[in-house]
Amino acid sequence: DRDTDKKRIEELLEENMVLEIAQKQSMNESAHLGWELEQLSKSTDLADSEKSFVFELNECASSRILKLEKDNQSLQNTIQELRDASLTSRESSLKFVELEKENQQLSKKIEKLQNQIEKEKQSSQDLETLSEELIKDKEQLQVVMETLKADKDRQIKDLKQENDHL
Repeated sequence: DRDTDKKRIEELLEENMVLEIAQKQSMNESAHLGWELEQLSKSTDLADSEKSFVFELNECASSRILKLEKDNQSLQNTIQELRDASLTSRESSLKFVELEKENQQLSKKIEKLQNQIEKEKQSSQDLETLSEELIKDKEQLQVVMETLKADKDRQIKDLKQENDHL
């Protein structure tokens, strides 16, 4: 039982390292997506690229959220297995205390992952809102440009008529 529990603890430590690496990758992806949004907002051709960017962003965020939820479920299953194992084993109270501490640590990690999932969802929603605002701004600018162009054309026509008259 002790060997089994030690192996499980090692597996959990490995899973923890994998999750920490995944978290760092997620943060890097988020920073990169923020940079891409900034670059996109500077370009003049926003309509097509914004729509594809929002789609890519939603796909990336969705896949990341699904992965985090899967990792979360895996950790919850592991915690449940550890709880079941600790209830069925007749080991000393020290081992039980150690397992409970580990369970608490894993519960904290799960809570952190859930918070991260919520932050990812909020970030995705914020970026989508920003993208929609940028599209609206672009449409407004196009209307202003069309108005200015029509006004310019009218002025040119008036000046040509005045020139012809002179």
